[in-house]
Amino acid sequence: MARQAKVFSYAISLDREGAATSDDGGSALPVEEAWSPEHLVLAGLARCTLTSLDYHARRIGVTSAGSASASGEVTQRATDGRYAFVRVNVALDVTLEPTPANVRELLSKAERDCFVGASLTVKPRYRWTVNGEEIA
Repeated sequence: MARQAKVFSYAISLDREGAATSDDGGSALPVEEAWSPEHLVLAGLARCTLTSLDYHARRIGVTSAGSASASGEVTQRATDGRYAFVRVNVALDVTLEPTPANVRELLSKAERDCFVGASLTVKPRYRWTVNGEEIA
């Protein structure tokens, strides 16, 4: 018998002014011109990647903390003429304690299992700095 995959459900609501609230509660995201939907996708990608790293790090007894920045370009895709992200870059600066021997494998899992990145048509390009050292 095939195992049923886990299902993760998320929901938000937007009021008439455009403020967003999560089904998990918390404060509403205010409507600000500085935060476009595209910015929110990039913020989601950065947070998701750090969350994915933390999940995989904890599984091997490693603590993680870090920051991230993301940038992207939106234009018409050559394949279908639709506007979409065509380039996405993510830079992550993290601390892992202790540093695992298989750090590249851990980072690869963090990239692979971030569902926001996996949901994008364009594959994000990741640049990692771990414990002060850039990982190529």
